[in-house]
Amino acid sequence: MAEEPKETAPGFLNPVAGFGVTFKAMFKKRLTEQYPEQRKTTAPRFHGRHQLNRHPDGLEKCIGCELCAWACPADAIYVEGADNTDEERYSPGERYGRVYQINYARCILCGLCIEACPTRALTMTNEFELADATRADLIYTKEQLLAGLEDGMVDSPHAIYPGTDEQDYYRGLVTEAAPGTERQVAHTQGEVPQEGESTFGEDEPASEKVIRP
Repeated sequence: MAEEPKETAPGFLNPVAGFGVTFKAMFKKRLTEQYPEQRKTTAPRFHGRHQLNRHPDGLEKCIGCELCAWACPADAIYVEGADNTDEERYSPGERYGRVYQINYARCILCGLCIEACPTRALTMTNEFELADATRADLIYTKEQLLAGLEDGMVDSPHAIYPGTDEQDYYRGLVTEAAPGTERQVAHTQGEVPQEGESTFGEDEPASEKVIRP
């Protein structure tokens, strides 16, 4: 016949043992963070809001391959690729990301998407303040995710650096936009050129201005 287990403590001590963690926490120093007045510094490799990067001349690194969308375990990324043309070029290669969206109501900030990106077009920043009033506002578009322009860059679309190809871009041989590089008209986004009146006479070409929808 099996022996009954012996009690390690008298029965009246059981309620006290249940509050043991509570009693220990009562005498610890309280930790209060003064947020948002004092923002905590994040780690250098913190997984925050995503960013779509550019090449040094301003062209986009994203090639619309959709590998990030396939790697996302939460199905939070939506990508539509399109073909580049000489008249409207967004990236050095054949394709670019025409539509890029990340739903931060689903995103778990795991970083698998940036590991899958073959061109380092997608990285993660240290920005962690992603709360918003509606679920629709948590869907970030390409315009919101695309990195801003720096010195030596020209906004896409525009032609690639003369005498180079897409391999030269990924080798780091292109460090800035070529002299005289001008932004092309984004016809796929509804932009149309508007011819202005020439100030140099009737035989001079009219200047072109871009009208965005």
